[in-house]
Amino acid sequence: MPQRIVLIQPCCIGDVILATATLTALRRGYPTAHIAWAVGSWARAAIENHPLLDAIIDTGTTANPAKNPLKLARQLHGFDLAVSLVRSPWMSVAVLLSGIPQRAGLSSGWRGFGYNIRVSINPYEARHEAQIYLDVPRALGIDVNGCYANVPADLTALNGYSLPARYIVINPCGGQNPGMEMSIKRWLPQNFAALGQRLTTDLNADIILLGGPGDQAIVEAVQTYLDKPARAFIGELSFPQIAALAAQSQLYIGNDTGLTHLAAAAGARTVMILGPSDPARYAPFTPHSLAIWKPTPLKRGGVASGTPENWSWERDGISVEAAYQQIIEWLAHP
Repeated sequence: MPQRIVLIQPCCIGDVILATATLTALRRGYPTAHIAWAVGSWARAAIENHPLLDAIIDTGTTANPAKNPLKLARQLHGFDLAVSLVRSPWMSVAVLLSGIPQRAGLSSGWRGFGYNIRVSINPYEARHEAQIYLDVPRALGIDVNGCYANVPADLTALNGYSLPARYIVINPCGGQNPGMEMSIKRWLPQNFAALGQRLTTDLNADIILLGGPGDQAIVEAVQTYLDKPARAFIGELSFPQIAALAAQSQLYIGNDTGLTHLAAAAGARTVMILGPSDPARYAPFTPHSLAIWKPTPLKRGGVASGTPENWSWERDGISVEAAYQQIIEWLAHP
């Protein structure tokens, strides 16, 4: 029975949040073990206060720290079990060089050669990322039933902020991280504004707009389509504060982006609007979320295969009316 376990998923925020389901499974399977998470600086704040974790190993600012395999191997040395959720030959090398005796990981084709418990995956099969990750604890004999994405939501994190009694959070941003830039995943600002204004009437709530550093222009674009100014937080809140803001909202609406996964994992009723990415792969992995999408042809390998050619929200994306109707029906029968 391993006593020291390292979970490896460095990047990025959405993937890290989805991997919390695997963390839950590992804690279930090894309740007394010391569990550390090897995670990048970009995403560590999303999970570093997780109650199921004992330690964080900061792997730096790059999307794949295993491209310096000797450095990462030294960071991983001393564990009994490695659980790697990274499909990379470099990660396979780093884990092999670490000297960890039990090495379980995803193997897409030949990429998992460094693991002695290899979980084969088909990159062209449209399975949910979180379920693919859970295949690794399944291979270790752990029952993963009921393991969902989860992060703590400390409601005291917003002490000192004056918030409306009832509010909807809208995050029109995302699509950028150290591993990939895919800004086409952002629904149009005018659509967010129109949908938000209809829902404020139904839910008797105000709108709070949310964005990260550098998202000023996107948030302001949404503001221009609103009948009245909305409260906005742009690059101001920490991940724990965003989790708390989402958890206390009537509804959180966002694109296929890491913060939408964070909101859902924090317990918020969450709506993810997808366009050039498949909800079968990337929807929030919680029981209280809704992924809405207009079915459209996509590349077989998911977003890792790149943006579909000539894709546009106006022609290929879901309309405001269709989104509104799906949300209202879901809120009535969650």
